[in-house]
Amino acid sequence: MFFTNGFLVANLLPRYPEVKQAFDLSNTEFGVVVAMMALGSMVASWLPAPLIRRFGAGPVAFFGTVGIAAAVTTIGFAPHVFLVAAAMAVSGFSDAVTDTAQNVHGRDGMGDIGLELSGRRPADGHAVDALLAASHAHAGELTLVTLGPLTNVAHAIERDPSLPERIPRTVVMGAVADHIGNVTPVAEYNMWADPHAVDVVLASGLTLEFVGWDISRHYAVVEPELAADLRSIGTPLAEFAVDIQRAVSEFCETETKLAGFDLPDPIAMAVAIDPSVATTTRRLHLAVETESALTRGMVVMDVLGLTDLAPNALVVTAADTAKFLRMLRATLV
Repeated sequence: MFFTNGFLVANLLPRYPEVKQAFDLSNTEFGVVVAMMALGSMVASWLPAPLIRRFGAGPVAFFGTVGIAAAVTTIGFAPHVFLVAAAMAVSGFSDAVTDTAQNVHGRDGMGDIGLELSGRRPADGHAVDALLAASHAHAGELTLVTLGPLTNVAHAIERDPSLPERIPRTVVMGAVADHIGNVTPVAEYNMWADPHAVDVVLASGLTLEFVGWDISRHYAVVEPELAADLRSIGTPLAEFAVDIQRAVSEFCETETKLAGFDLPDPIAMAVAIDPSVATTTRRLHLAVETESALTRGMVVMDVLGLTDLAPNALVVTAADTAKFLRMLRATLV
């Protein structure tokens, strides 16, 4: 949360001159708004991690800010200062704190290529309930594959700590074995988004396999020539699978400096389907940083065994690109 506090204020500061002018704030009132934002987030950061996971960091920081703003207003500042702080809190947590990687996958999550994304409704019930029900109905038969933040898995474990006894294998797309991140210098997005959930999962006893973003970066990059070749398969699925990478391609070119778009989720799924896609693995002890402003979300891998802690995960460190591409082509036909 302390990283969230700083991230929130840092992302909002460039907007304050516009707000100061639009609302005719004095320099003192301007400073009060900034202070309320920071203090509100700090108050929120003192709350227990399960509460933050349940309601989200953004709403918690927002209500903390509103509370501080209300208190400040009662000691003599004009009510519009309270309103400005509340409005900026809403803007901040929607744009900065609850970022769901639209900068990578587009605002619609599908590359912003103009797909008709309407008419579907979420399934009834909650994902945690569905996971727990499936684990009972198919105990010992399921492979759980996670392709995003681990929030729901952590909630399921907290609801039913015996869940790991019914899930023989869990494949996690997340972390980086070489500690080169894609959302901060050392953190991969899925782990950074909810590090407290990662902490719960790592301590749960689940049989974990990590296929990190480093595997995608080294073994699942689709350069333009290969992308064109895959699209030329000519099926609607092949065209769709390549076209929705438009936003990712731009992100990879400007941010991660790859020669094309990479496919972290597909190569993790390939390992889940066929473990031989992973050519080199290591059993390591993993721990996640949950508090540091500099390294929040970093999954630290004890490669040399310096902690003397028992391994809690199998980490994929190399993969078979040719086998992965054969599986991909077969899927797109």
